[in-house]
Amino acid sequence: MKPITLVLSVWLAGMCTHAAAAQPYTLDQLLSLALRGNKGVEAASAGVDVARAGLTTARAYPNPEVEFTTGRVSARQPGAATGVGQTLSITQRIDLPNQRRLRYEVATGTLRATTASHESFVVDLVAKVKRGFYETLRREAEFSAAQEDLALTQQLYNRAQIRVDVGDAPKYEAIRVGAELLNAQKNNQSALLRVNQAKSFLRQQVGEILPAGFALQGRLGRTWSLEPLAKLRETMLAGNAELTEYRAALQRARASVDYERSLRLPSVALKATSSRDPDVRDTQFGVVVSVPLWDRREGPVNEAAAGVIRARSQLEAREFELTQQLDSAYQQFQIAASQVEALESGIVRQAEAALNVAEAAYRYGERGIIDYLDAQRVLRTARNDLIAAQFDLQMAAVEIERLLANSFAGEPS
Repeated sequence: MKPITLVLSVWLAGMCTHAAAAQPYTLDQLLSLALRGNKGVEAASAGVDVARAGLTTARAYPNPEVEFTTGRVSARQPGAATGVGQTLSITQRIDLPNQRRLRYEVATGTLRATTASHESFVVDLVAKVKRGFYETLRREAEFSAAQEDLALTQQLYNRAQIRVDVGDAPKYEAIRVGAELLNAQKNNQSALLRVNQAKSFLRQQVGEILPAGFALQGRLGRTWSLEPLAKLRETMLAGNAELTEYRAALQRARASVDYERSLRLPSVALKATSSRDPDVRDTQFGVVVSVPLWDRREGPVNEAAAGVIRARSQLEAREFELTQQLDSAYQQFQIAASQVEALESGIVRQAEAALNVAEAAYRYGERGIIDYLDAQRVLRTARNDLIAAQFDLQMAAVEIERLLANSFAGEPS
C-alpha cells in the first residue's frame, strides 16, 4: 500500500510542478488565440471573401463576341473578280437595367448570408472555448478535491495502522481504511484523466497555437443577474447571428425569384458586321433579339419559388428551436443558481463541521472508523455537487450568451 501511494504522490507532484511552470492563460487570452489559431475561422473568412468576389462578378458587363471568317472568292461568271473574302462581326449583349440590379441583389444576399454564417461560427467557437475552459476548471477542482481526499485518507490509514499495531483497534479497521484508500487513489487517477481530456478538448477548439502543457487562470462560481425572459427572447430574435443568416438567405431567395422572372424578357444585343470581297466592302449594324418563345423559364422560376418557401420554413423552425433552447437555458440557470446558493451557504459547511466532529470523536475513541468514513464520504459528495452546480451555472450562462450572440444581458457579481 505505501509504495503505491509514494509512487503516485511523486507522479502527481511532477504533474503539478509541470502545470505550475506552464504559462497560465485567462479566458480572454484563449479566445484571442482561438480567433487567430482555429482553422475554421480562417475557412469561414475565406468564404466571406468568395461571396465578396461574387459582387464583382455581378457588376461585370458581358464580354463582346468577335467573329472573323476568311476564305477565297471564286468567279462563277466570266469577268468576275476573284480573290480573298473576309467577314468581321462584333456582338455586344446588353444587360437590362432591372436584370443587372436583381443579379447584384442576389450576390448581396449571398454576401450577407455568408457574413452572418461567419459570425455564427465565431459565436459557436467562443461558446466551445468557454465550455472547454470551464470544463477544465471543473475537472481541476475535482482533481484538487480528490488529492485532498487522498491525503486525508492516507493520514487516516496511517493512524489506523498504528492503532492496530499497538492493539487499540481490531485489524478490520485497518482493512476497512485500506479499501477506502484504494478507492481514493482510483478516484484521484480518474480525476487526473478527466483533467487531461478536458484540456485536450479545449486545445482542439483553440488550435495548435495553444501549447500542450498549458495552465489556466480562472475560477468557477461566478454568477450573473439576468434580465426577464421576455426581454432576452426579444434580444435573441433581433440579434442572433444564426437567425440573421437565415433571414439573409430568405432575402436572397426572394431576389432569386425576381431575377429568374426577369430573364423571361427578351434579351438584346448590338451587332456590327463588316464584309470585304474583291470588289465590294459591306458594313452593317443591327440588333439581335432573343425571343423567349419556347423556354419561359418555368423550371428555374419554380425552383426559386420553392427555395423561398424552404428558406422561410427554416427560419421559422429555427426561431422556435432557439426560443425553446433559451427557455431551457434560463430555467437551468435559475436551478443551478439555487443549488449553488444552497450548497455554499449550508450543505458543504455542515458536512465540513460533521467531518470535524467525527474526526475528533474518532481520535478520542468516542466513535468508530465507520462513522468517520461516512462523514468523509458525505463531505466528498457535497463538495463534488457544489463543483457540478457551479459548472452547470457557467454552462447555462454560456448558452444564454451564445443565443444572444454577444449581447449577454447580465453582469458577473
